[in-house]
Amino acid sequence: MASNMTYYCTIIYITFILLLCNNVQGIVPAVYVLGDSLADVGNNNHLQLSLLKANFPHNGVDYPGRRATGRFSNGKNFADFLAQNLGLQTSPPYLSLSSKSNSTSVYLTGVSFASGGAGVLNSTNSGTCITFDQQIDYYSTVYGSIVQQLGTVQAQDHLSKSVFAIVIGSNELLNYAKSNSGNKATPQQFVDSIIPTLQGQLKRIYNLGARRFAFIGTGPIGCTPALREQNKTKECNAGGNAASVLYNQAVSSLLNEMSTQFTDMSYSFLDTSTVLLQYIQQPSAYGFAEVKSACCGLGDLNAKVACLPIATYCSDRSNHIFWDFYHPTEATARMVVSTAFDGSAPLVYPLSIKQLAS
Repeated sequence: MASNMTYYCTIIYITFILLLCNNVQGIVPAVYVLGDSLADVGNNNHLQLSLLKANFPHNGVDYPGRRATGRFSNGKNFADFLAQNLGLQTSPPYLSLSSKSNSTSVYLTGVSFASGGAGVLNSTNSGTCITFDQQIDYYSTVYGSIVQQLGTVQAQDHLSKSVFAIVIGSNELLNYAKSNSGNKATPQQFVDSIIPTLQGQLKRIYNLGARRFAFIGTGPIGCTPALREQNKTKECNAGGNAASVLYNQAVSSLLNEMSTQFTDMSYSFLDTSTVLLQYIQQPSAYGFAEVKSACCGLGDLNAKVACLPIATYCSDRSNHIFWDFYHPTEATARMVVSTAFDGSAPLVYPLSIKQLAS
């Protein structure tokens, strides 16, 4: 009798856990993505005058069908794995939808506005990407379409349950780290100069219905192959890494301040810099073998020439942290997002994305 009771209790527990997992995946109706090349799923393909594109080989060599989709990766990126973890399809690029007659219904399942090269500041890679402010403008248009379709009350209910994923800041930090100006600002001064702009942008997104923010912080950009290659010792650029740490701290403080001001807002922040440094400093513990060189490129550390069709690429992408001279491999992106989704403080806080979703 006791064994039967134990058996039934076990079955009930397992059923409860399965229902809970399904509920976490089913409660989020959409993911709206804003940011840079770490989350771009093809918007830059539609920018005729931009050279910041990845819709050519060897990008996409591990993507289904070996297709170069515009992702700056050998396969899937942050946006893909975030959607996958939430039980959703990847949000399509906005510029692929804007001319379609049924776009409003598609908007309800999520849209990606992310654009390779974008930064917090409009001056970052100006004219070659969709600036962060322009991305918010596009989202504002989507917001208006959703309100028109559902009505104000239902639209707000839909958006309040949706996740707004934001990946922005790396391009400013890269530009800062590469600068050799004699009157260069300190890392703290530089970060302090861009945070007020980001504050206004995040508040604007909030005012357009966003309530659940998933912010993926910047990685240790000083350890990208492009910046290592500039260093005679091939070590990480200390100034770039310091600026990334300070930026992440400032963004975390900003989100905390906003959640105090707006009590119906919740957020998840991933300290991507600390996460990636763990991979770089203890590669074998995470299944990596190469932490310095890019998989795809030419020259020293495969970082002299970008991942163009003329470049070569490594045979085993799964053991490289970096795909090209700036961007992570699919393997790295999968692990980073897994930490963001299921991890805990001090790597992701105050909520994991899984907790944010439920």
